[in-house]
Amino acid sequence: MILVNTDFISGKDLETLGLVKGSTIQSKHIGQDIMQSFKTVIGGELKGYTEMMNTARALATKRMCEEAEKLGADGIVNVRYSSAAVMQNAAEVIAYGTAVKFK
Repeated sequence: MILVNTDFISGKDLETLGLVKGSTIQSKHIGQDIMQSFKTVIGGELKGYTEMMNTARALATKRMCEEAEKLGADGIVNVRYSSAAVMQNAAEVIAYGTAVKFK
């Protein structure tokens, strides 16, 4: 599966299949959350949250690709990511794009 954030794939003539998306909501357990809150006092990267968001993006991407595969897609163009807090200490990540098939 080819994923690009442009509206084309070089050298390919594309047929649009439709919008595909994948999402997940992730949170940290209370122990890690407390440790991360201490980190905000001294500053620096909150590695626990960075890891959580990387995991969430990877899972959302996987789910988006699975949806595209069900449509028989060869690739996804215009791939975008969005995130939002859904409650304290929990974030939703969504990956979306347009599934395409090579002509």
